[in-house]
Amino acid sequence: MSEFTHLNEENQPKMVNVGEKKITKRTATAKAEMFLGKEIISHFEGNELKTKKGPVFQTAIIAGIQAVKKTSDIIPMCHPLLINGVDVDIQIVDEENIKILCTVSIEGKTGVEMEALIGATATALTVYDMCKAISQNMVIQKVELLEKTGGKSDIKK
Repeated sequence: MSEFTHLNEENQPKMVNVGEKKITKRTATAKAEMFLGKEIISHFEGNELKTKKGPVFQTAIIAGIQAVKKTSDIIPMCHPLLINGVDVDIQIVDEENIKILCTVSIEGKTGVEMEALIGATATALTVYDMCKAISQNMVIQKVELLEKTGGKSDIKK
């Protein structure tokens, strides 16, 4: 039998059956680190940059929330989930970099790690889209799961 839960005995794709699992409170937090560069950061007033497309961080946060809700449409083996809450936070780390945190919570039979990762990634991609007229030297450097609670095991980095 395969070690991969999304493969059946014939090594064909399958969606994991979560029908017998207990409903538990589950959370996940993912982080995206992004290099914007001094040129872009210098345009910010406080913690926001307003462009012809609108406010960068506010728009990116909304995109991240939308992406969380659409995770099962993007990742084939993810179950559609009734999300209880999403919190996306964007922080300017220094004169060149930002950090994005996406925390997702549910009460359900499966975790929300993929939802948090998709949310952080979509937020970063939206920042890129909103700022590319200023510079295309931006780099989404790292996306990682920081924490997961609920289910079989908890993870904290």
